[in-house]
Amino acid sequence: MKIETFELERRQSVWENVVKYNLTESGVHPYSLTELLVQDEIEKLLSIRLGYGQTNGSVELREAISHLYPGTNLDNVLVTNGSSEANFIGIWSILEPEDELVLMLPNYMQIWGIARSFGVSITPFYLKEELRWQPDIHELRTLISPRTRMIAVCNPNNPTGAILDRDTMVEIVRLAKESDAWIFSDEIYRGAELNGNETPSFWDLYDKVIVSCGLSKAYALPGLRIGWLVGPKETIEKAWSYHDYTSIATSILSNRIATLTLQPFTRKKILNRNRSMLRENLSILTDWVKKHHPLFQFVPPKAAGVAFLKYNMDINSTELTTRLREEKSVFIVAGDCFGMDKFVRIGIGSEKEYLLAGLDLIDGFLEEFQQD
Repeated sequence: MKIETFELERRQSVWENVVKYNLTESGVHPYSLTELLVQDEIEKLLSIRLGYGQTNGSVELREAISHLYPGTNLDNVLVTNGSSEANFIGIWSILEPEDELVLMLPNYMQIWGIARSFGVSITPFYLKEELRWQPDIHELRTLISPRTRMIAVCNPNNPTGAILDRDTMVEIVRLAKESDAWIFSDEIYRGAELNGNETPSFWDLYDKVIVSCGLSKAYALPGLRIGWLVGPKETIEKAWSYHDYTSIATSILSNRIATLTLQPFTRKKILNRNRSMLRENLSILTDWVKKHHPLFQFVPPKAAGVAFLKYNMDINSTELTTRLREEKSVFIVAGDCFGMDKFVRIGIGSEKEYLLAGLDLIDGFLEEFQQD
């Protein structure tokens, strides 16, 4: 088996810790334990023995996750090491070589690379900027074939921050039912909606849905490395058997912290804090884009910790982001990482002062670029 380089993650891994301003981060400024938990809860963590935990996730954590998906119980949940492992196991355990995967683009490109390495045929369907990053359902209908085994979506979307409207979700489900295909729904940004209205999950719309999610983005807790799959009981049991061949189990401490995080009061506190930061930073970025119009333009994200900006300069996106990194020590993501040149992705989940300082350095680069 050959696996292609995951360009987005490889570039971030190499450069994100050596620049002054890393604006590639796609989540929200992370919590510390003292910000997240009360002292009594922290003290109790100190007495936990550091053995192996339940390999599919603690009972308490799986119950807490199941409460987010009406009609599920703990047997519908598999806890993984981050949503990246959830994505990997979900694709590996369902798709076979020569199956067809109809995949939403642009997207976090992990599923693209995993599926191709397994010999799965990928047919992309594109979100349309002119439709404010909604898909053309009529076009999607023409792409589904008798070989289509799965339709994969990312909702809310990375990198655009768009949210599928309800009618579109219903139509995607109808097309999946007609072809007896699975829907794989990456919902890692569910909870990061700027208007505070939580995006409906695909879970309760169809009986062949598997959902991937976790605590890294909307919850601002990437260091816990807690993700999960939610799906039919038999599908989750199969995925658990694949998990035995990957990381076996998640951290027993992370399971406990995640359980506390997902209690209703704490979860609400976290999401309210994060949405407030995203709203403030989106306002800053919107003003910045207006200042640079028509050099930059964008459809403002409705959720997520990122914005996807289109630019009007005669330079490739990888070259642009490389020069920014080398000349100004500011790191943003090239649209090339999503197969879309002339776009860049900028994180809006950092602390306000950090974002402002990074944008100021980009201002300096743009002034020098236009003088060349």
